[in-house]
Amino acid sequence: MQKKKILLIGTGGTIASEIGEGGLAPELTSEQLLRHIPDISEICEVECVQLFSLDSTNIQPKHWARVAGAIRARYREFDGFVVSHGTDTMAYTAAGLSYLIQGSPKPIVLTGAQKPIGFETTDSKQNLRDALTVASSGEMAGVVLVFNGKIIMGTRARKTRSKSFEAFSSINYPLLGMVQDGRIIRYIRPESRAVPQFYDTVNPKVALMKLIPGADCDVAAYLLERNDALIIESFGVGGLPTYKAGDYYETVKAGLEAGKTVVMTTQVENEGSDLSVYHVGTNIKRNLPILEAYDMTSEAVCAKLMWILAQTTDRAWVEELFYTPVACDILMGR
Repeated sequence: MQKKKILLIGTGGTIASEIGEGGLAPELTSEQLLRHIPDISEICEVECVQLFSLDSTNIQPKHWARVAGAIRARYREFDGFVVSHGTDTMAYTAAGLSYLIQGSPKPIVLTGAQKPIGFETTDSKQNLRDALTVASSGEMAGVVLVFNGKIIMGTRARKTRSKSFEAFSSINYPLLGMVQDGRIIRYIRPESRAVPQFYDTVNPKVALMKLIPGADCDVAAYLLERNDALIIESFGVGGLPTYKAGDYYETVKAGLEAGKTVVMTTQVENEGSDLSVYHVGTNIKRNLPILEAYDMTSEAVCAKLMWILAQTTDRAWVEELFYTPVACDILMGR
């Protein structure tokens, strides 16, 4: 049987880092990474391309577009794609690519590591081997994240541990599968189209504000002034503070009247928001044209708004696109 052709796209991150005077920094190319797992040639044919070498803290939405563009340019040549990436913002990139490349019948797999590939004790080699195995298996489609044996939907991934090898979790959605001893145990196969839909641009003017007790609404006003959208991570099932005579309500109302988009979500990792439960939530849901994230991750909300606002600022169209599921990003709804 002919081996699948996979494109390995290097972007930097811990997996490609080496120790210098200032600490770890990405130095290795995708070709150098591949040399650490020579036995992968028994599974698939791999071609390498290095787009950039960045600590993922420095990855921006424009880099998501570059990765999507590289995949689009060579989509017909390969059976699957693997993106090696730093872990700290990998969930954002996975979500971003899920909106920039929709319905791909070919797998687009993100992976990385908690320890550099040159370290004696490292998760790099196994994660990279697993990612290439998934990309060449024919068992998956669309954008997924593969890490520590888990296969996670790109819109549902979140880094939940800062140091452990088991760094990522699937939020409010089951795992797509597992990789064990080089074998894929598939639970779910993502839906795909015959031909993927590619998008070229994102609008990075999206802000996220995490509420803390006593937070001043002036912060929200500042973020709304400087951005096209504001995501507010509230407490519990969601709501806005009322301790300053409705200042938050009026601040959000003014932002909406100025044509801004406001999304309410929750800081709680699992089970999502429900603004209809308490008065602090129902008041704004009934009276203001805000959006509610429900079971979406903040990473997915952020990336989805950037994708939407690059296409339209029309309030009705923004709302329609926001609540239309993409890659299983939202299960609950209006």
